Amino acid sequence: MAKIRFKPPVPDEPELEVDVDPDTTLLEAAEEVGAKVGSSCGGQCACSTCHVYVLAGEDALSDMEDNEDDRLDMAFDVRPESRLGCQARVVRDDAEIVVQISEESLKAWYDEHPSARKASG
Repeated sequence: MAKIRFKPPVPDEPELEVDVDPDTTLLEAAEEVGAKVGSSCGGQCACSTCHVYVLAGEDALSDMEDNEDDRLDMAFDVRPESRLGCQARVVRDDAEIVVQISEESLKAWYDEHPSARKASG
């Protein structure tokens, strides 16, 4: 199994880790562990709310395809390590992957979960 660690963009949120099988997307892994990664389109590569930064283990993920690259044009603060969580799939089971959740994705998650925003103050 691959190990994925999700780092939030804000210091008061905890880091979360999950072990996943190959062919799992970063978005599926985030949902499994409760990491706050947005998914306004439900993981269909129709928005950019699952925008994350892969800080380590990029070689253990599927290559970026044209549809993901095109959709990243809609995202904010795109960097060389940017990926869409719904499109980046784990391809190795011995990997350790570190993912930084973007501020844009965290905001989208709270927009999708308004009761959680109220609870966080």
